[in-house]
Order: sequence, then C-alpha cells, then structure tokens
Amino acid sequence: MRKLMIGLAMAASLAGAVRAQDALTPNPQIQGIIQGQIDAFQSDDFVTAFEFASPGIRGTFRTPENFGAMVQQGYSMVWRPQDVRFGPLREIDGGLWQQVLILDTTGQSYIVEYRMEQVGSDWRISGVKVIPAPGLST
Repeated sequence: MRKLMIGLAMAASLAGAVRAQDALTPNPQIQGIIQGQIDAFQSDDFVTAFEFASPGIRGTFRTPENFGAMVQQGYSMVWRPQDVRFGPLREIDGGLWQQVLILDTTGQSYIVEYRMEQVGSDWRISGVKVIPAPGLST
C-alpha cells in the first residue's frame, strides 16, 4: 500500500511538472479582457460584462441580465473579488486557459481558470472553471 501511495504521489508530481512546462508568455490582451469583465461585474454593469463573453456563452444566456444573475448566484468570487492576481497562461488540449488567483470577500482563495476564444482579432471568455484553494495566498 505504501508503494502505491508513493507511486501515485510521484505520478502526480510528474503530471504537475509536465503541465508547468505548458506555460506561455503572458498575453496582456487576454488579461485585459478578464480584468475588464471583473471590473464590470464589480459595478453591476452586466451589459459590459456580457460583451466579454464568447458567442457561445452569449447564445446560452441570451441577455446580460440572465448572465449577470448566473454570475451572482454561482460565481460570487468573480462578481465581488477582494483581490485578483493573474497566474500562468497555458495551452491545454488546443485551447488557451488563463489562470487567475482570486480572494473573495470572506477570505476564501480560488484558482479560476478562464478558457479563452479568439473571435476575429479579439479574445472572448468561453468558459470558467473554479477550483477552491484553501490556504492559497494571492
């Protein structure tokens, strides 16, 4: 059993090392899109926040009000963050993912990964994955 646990720990560390090699040069345009959406959420400007979403997300929610309600109810750390820091940009399975470290108003830390989609010459947010990160310092 001990050998199995050591083997699993080694495999996990190797997987993390491989993933760390995927870090790309920071993209100020991508970071600006994400920060712009967060800023819009903090002002309850759901019309502007909705403009940063990809066509697929816009089609799913149809209106800025529906989109805003979803964020308020399911992504409070993005709607009202206390602190936001950008982590690495990675290419995973052919998509670009921007990692963002967020501290919410209760002191809970999160790793929020934004999937980015290029629409013409602009970037849009096409998905978000939230990972609670207790004890993470932003």
